[in-house]
Amino acid sequence: MLSAKFGHFLDKPLDPVAKKITIHPNVLTIIGFLITLFASTLLPFNLQVGGLLILLGGIFDFLDGVVARSNNKKTVFGAFLDSTLDRCSDFFIFFAIGCYFGVINNLEGVLLTSACLFGAFMISYIRARAEGLGIQCNIGLMERPERVILISIGCLTGWIFYVLIILFFFTYFTILQRILHVYKYHISKR
Repeated sequence: MLSAKFGHFLDKPLDPVAKKITIHPNVLTIIGFLITLFASTLLPFNLQVGGLLILLGGIFDFLDGVVARSNNKKTVFGAFLDSTLDRCSDFFIFFAIGCYFGVINNLEGVLLTSACLFGAFMISYIRARAEGLGIQCNIGLMERPERVILISIGCLTGWIFYVLIILFFFTYFTILQRILHVYKYHISKR
């Protein structure tokens, strides 16, 4: 939803800053992933620090695209690398949250986290599959930026279980939105 509504809304205001960043966008992507990976190792034992680092990794993930567009360094490989590391980050974040719930013996939390992980991967898969068929499919309430923000808030406040409940419902609603979007496109082309 944020990506679809605001897309590159901040590109222009951040352009002067982005032009001064000499680090290649792919390096920013990798740094963001490494921060998220580090966050995932800490999260099961310290939710707040993990949540703060997830947010920091998300900032790098956002910044890589702005820098690429501002400095004319957009590449097919860069987009591929960003998308691939986003999926890896999603896995490690949800795995770490599942471990957190395992450490505190909360089976419901482990199961809820697993369902959210599956949903996050399905959202990405549906978009990729639709776009592979030539159908633009970046719609929905729960894309990666929203997940990162919500999970960070959940970790920082300690309300991660309740945030995952919200995430669960909006994730599966987004899956339904995307399936219906592709179906409507299919019907309109008959």
